[in-house]
Amino acid sequence: MEWSDVRIFLAIARSGTLGGAARALHLSHPTVGRRLRALEQATGHTLFQRTADGFIPTEEGNAIIAMAEQMEEGALALERRLAGQEQDLQGSLRISSADWFGAYVLPPIIADFAKAYPLVDVEILTGTRLFSLAQREADIAFRIVPFNTPDVVQRRLIRLAYGAYVAADSPEPAYGDGAGFRLITHDTSTGQFPDIAWLEESFPNARPVLRSNNRNVQGRMCRSGIGIAVLPQVVGSQIAGLRRLTLPAEPPGRDIWMGYHRDMRRLHRLRAFITTVTDHIAEAQS
Repeated sequence: MEWSDVRIFLAIARSGTLGGAARALHLSHPTVGRRLRALEQATGHTLFQRTADGFIPTEEGNAIIAMAEQMEEGALALERRLAGQEQDLQGSLRISSADWFGAYVLPPIIADFAKAYPLVDVEILTGTRLFSLAQREADIAFRIVPFNTPDVVQRRLIRLAYGAYVAADSPEPAYGDGAGFRLITHDTSTGQFPDIAWLEESFPNARPVLRSNNRNVQGRMCRSGIGIAVLPQVVGSQIAGLRRLTLPAEPPGRDIWMGYHRDMRRLHRLRAFITTVTDHIAEAQS
């Protein structure tokens, strides 16, 4: 039984389809199907029941999922350990962050890093999904909450200020009231956001009309005159056509945490990128 076939087995079990597994592993649909058939022949068991709703593990398939995951963890640990010992300042570096952080904070950092280390290929992964450092989906990640796994080396990087914004030609909303105005808020399906709670409490008579999990979308909708939005100031200051409100109280800021897997701590291109990040942060705070 080869690890590459076990990896395909796990991808099918997690996605429920050959197509989903193929996309996750960057393989072709026929290749995944062929490798699954080879694995079932090698084990002498049917590992999935083919149904109209997708691939469902059989009793035999369910019995080996835990062992397959142990194989996966061992293979990933080996990959991380070997990658962490690479000394060359070349290769790839995957960076994970929220969409707004990738669009408004990282560009000048990446520009300096790319100029200093032209042989490193940088990939930026943004969105609400938390990419796994343990599975090497990302080499380094920036988040607004601390990492909750013991194998991650992390540090609080910076505290970012937030502000309340309206379109530049919009009238001034009354703090503590907000009547006649609308609110642009954040989708709370992935958690609670202190700045959104502050916005609703600060303008209790304003009507929430738009929710988005993308700060860039919120800022551009605010610029269009749809309503009041709370944004990281690093975002609001870079979107033309917005005006930050001067209020008796400011919305709460958020800490930015930087983390990477401990097995990667000796990777030179990662260390070089961390140095570039910290230099930029120190310059911004000076």
